[in-house]
Amino acid sequence: MSHGYPRLLGDIGGTNARWAWQPHAHAPLQDISVLPCNASESLQQSAASYLTGRGLERPCTAALGIATAVTGDEVSMTNNAWSFSIAAFKRDLGLERCLVINDFTALAMSLPALSNTDLRAIGGGHAVADTPIALIGPGTGLGVSGLMPGGHGPFSALSGEGGHATMAPVDDLESNLLAYLRRRFGHVSAERVLSGAGLINLYHAVCEVNGRKAKIVEASDVTDRALAQSDPECVQAVRLFSSFLGNVAGNLALTLGARGGVYVGGGIVPRLGPAFDAQLFRHRFEEKGRFQDYLRPIPTWVITASTPALIGASRALDVMPD
Repeated sequence: MSHGYPRLLGDIGGTNARWAWQPHAHAPLQDISVLPCNASESLQQSAASYLTGRGLERPCTAALGIATAVTGDEVSMTNNAWSFSIAAFKRDLGLERCLVINDFTALAMSLPALSNTDLRAIGGGHAVADTPIALIGPGTGLGVSGLMPGGHGPFSALSGEGGHATMAPVDDLESNLLAYLRRRFGHVSAERVLSGAGLINLYHAVCEVNGRKAKIVEASDVTDRALAQSDPECVQAVRLFSSFLGNVAGNLALTLGARGGVYVGGGIVPRLGPAFDAQLFRHRFEEKGRFQDYLRPIPTWVITASTPALIGASRALDVMPD
């Protein structure tokens, strides 16, 4: 397995492509850039624009975290129009090795490298060593992953599409909201409410249930009005977002036995700032009937580091096969 340098590292989401350069082992990431996906026609073009714009040499290896399932050579993005062949990308850039993994697998790989300054604690007790760790993250979509003890190195990262699991209600209000969303979408996944588009979906559902006319079409407007407390439907939508996220995170902790803690990544929660109701999140996280005592000590953190998935992509090159 080649660990060659220099390395091109990518974190490719539905909205932005984040790129970084690592010239040699143990070097900090350099030349971090955020390029809008819609500024390039393809992944190859975005990578070439980054390398040319930064005046960088040809990389030896590359590792990319991609916001979609990676099941073979052909990769199609879930939340943007890009599709590519891993072999063709490797050939076009003249790479010795190219590792392509799910973006939340890459983010999960970064978790052991994060420090207290990269995290904001939002309840619970202390992590139990050598036990599973869970990861969930609302952004353009909803990413889900985790780390299991053993495997490749101290932990093995999970790769799945848990964001598309069915969203379940816990009370009559949530039942009414999800019934409205079922009429719109058919299947209502967790991502339909826990993402940027999910904030808009929740706002429209709240307006429908409250008998109010929806006026907002951008998630940033929902966030801004919730922060300003200037629109009751926006405030309620963000509270519901906090509640749904706690519910799904608690389910994930139970599923994985994540006594090593649950990390919340993605761009939405940090952007919500004080509008995110951490107390409501924890209440729904722990509100699992007979297993409240099991969940209560499990710590939860919001990841505040700016580009952790790029660190995880580099760590993955050291331990994961292609």
